[in-house]
Amino acid sequence: MQEINPWGSEDVKDYDKIMKDFGISPFTPLVKKIRNPHYLMKRGIIFGHRDFERILEAIEKKKEFAMMTGLMPSGKFHLGHKLLADQIIYYQQELGAKIFLCVADIEAYNMRLDDLDKLKDIAINEYLINYIALGLKPKSCDFYFQSNRSIAYYKLADMVARKVTFNELKDIYGELSPGKIISVMTQAADILHPQLEEYGGSKPVVVPVGIDQDPHIRLTRDIAARFEKEFKFIPPSSTYHFFMHGIKGGKMSSSDPNSYIALTDTPEDIDRKVKNMLTGGKESVELQRKEGGDPDKCVVFEIYKFHLLKNEEDVKKLYNDCKTGKILCGECKARLKNMLKEFLEEHQKKREKAKDMVHKFVKE
Repeated sequence: MQEINPWGSEDVKDYDKIMKDFGISPFTPLVKKIRNPHYLMKRGIIFGHRDFERILEAIEKKKEFAMMTGLMPSGKFHLGHKLLADQIIYYQQELGAKIFLCVADIEAYNMRLDDLDKLKDIAINEYLINYIALGLKPKSCDFYFQSNRSIAYYKLADMVARKVTFNELKDIYGELSPGKIISVMTQAADILHPQLEEYGGSKPVVVPVGIDQDPHIRLTRDIAARFEKEFKFIPPSSTYHFFMHGIKGGKMSSSDPNSYIALTDTPEDIDRKVKNMLTGGKESVELQRKEGGDPDKCVVFEIYKFHLLKNEEDVKKLYNDCKTGKILCGECKARLKNMLKEFLEEHQKKREKAKDMVHKFVKE
């Protein structure tokens, strides 16, 4: 069985095996049941789920449901983060979910950076401002810091510890530290607390994550069932999306600015980073014209597919043009540079306007 590490930096090699080993269901059969599915769903970028049928039922019956997610304030906001932001905004604007958006500052303090003030600054100026610029609205959005939540939330985080054993945590996570254990307890409270009476009571909750976070989802679903006497928790649902690769391949890393496109990058940054991007091209122009490229191994194509091309036919055309050698890497990269610069220029204008809206989200 393949090991999944929520705190690791390894690239996922075999998604199908992980889905089979851990009982994750394919998302594709559900797409036709969604009135206006996000393009990430239609393209299979959101590929798996646990109990998403419960969310579909709530949408169909116009019942309250929530989407819960978190952000780790660890560096620049990049296209990998935008992948989740697009889903948050879709759930809020298109599906009518109440959004619970957690700043995991306590987890970041325990695991990465021991300066809470700096963590708060990163969360607001890198993440929240970008969320707002991308379309997040203050209505039906509960943006909070782990370090500044309600008594009911902290009480739940403490009570979670009674519902798990140390051996169970070792079986799920492997080697543990006090910081990791606290992180696990706090994450379970983050996912479950939207169902506390203080936050509207029992309701379906969906958590969109990368597959590396599935250990947290599995454990929290088990914990929800163990609170049968104390709370009426519905086990949380989840969806899983593919990771974006770093500029040179492998897993994108927030600690390496040369591995990602940040939403504050300059035109000069874009020129340099796109030039260095891994492609699926052949060794020579002649060979690529003859045999075609491999878009499935190309970071350039991935950015088009995940972010820039909104029309399904455009994605298919670019894929086929690459496979047949009709388009070469140089032409594809030049087009990508122009599209990224155009997107970032417009987005950065929206960022400036978004700064005036921060107070509507952050409760001092």
